[in-house]
Amino acid sequence: MPGVEALLPRFRAAHTQVLGVSIDSIHCHASWARDLGGISFPLLADFQPKGAVAQSYGVYLAAAGITDRATVLIDSGGSVRHASSVTPAGQRDIEELAALCEQMDREAGTPTQPAPEPRGLGSDAVLYVRSHCGFSRRARVAVDNVHARGLAVRSASDDPQALDALRAASGTETAPCLVIDGEPLSESDMIVRTLAERLAPIR
Repeated sequence: MPGVEALLPRFRAAHTQVLGVSIDSIHCHASWARDLGGISFPLLADFQPKGAVAQSYGVYLAAAGITDRATVLIDSGGSVRHASSVTPAGQRDIEELAALCEQMDREAGTPTQPAPEPRGLGSDAVLYVRSHCGFSRRARVAVDNVHARGLAVRSASDDPQALDALRAASGTETAPCLVIDGEPLSESDMIVRTLAERLAPIR
């Protein structure tokens, strides 16, 4: 996955939307991606019913209860152009996959759309968090995964000035709270979605 992350500009230039799919939950995906240094493309949870998507592609290994480490490339017309497996223990050749996507892009028989450009967060965006809060942890994991390195993160639990600023910005002491474009967002799901849309948009 870090290899794919490193080559995302090539995939984007080839009008390719990268998606990762596994049977793990979204919470496992978020923590795992953070441990890898951040994964800013979508990781889809084929969690319930377990492996249903993998089964539809013929890559669910029922006896082991896991998915194969497989790659499927679908062109802009919806046709599968490439499918391969390196087995669960194998390693993909990401350079080769990027080259395949570039070839598919050159040969595309249907119109392709350019990948959306990230809007960014703006210089005044601030994320307020609280210590020992699962929702705040989720927001911080999202910050790491989409590489929001310039985003100010302030602890309303440990910094009285941050708590005062949170009250002034949102009218409450509720955290996590992302203040962006002067507007407070206090639901962790909305915060994660906004970070992804602004920094790692999908087509």
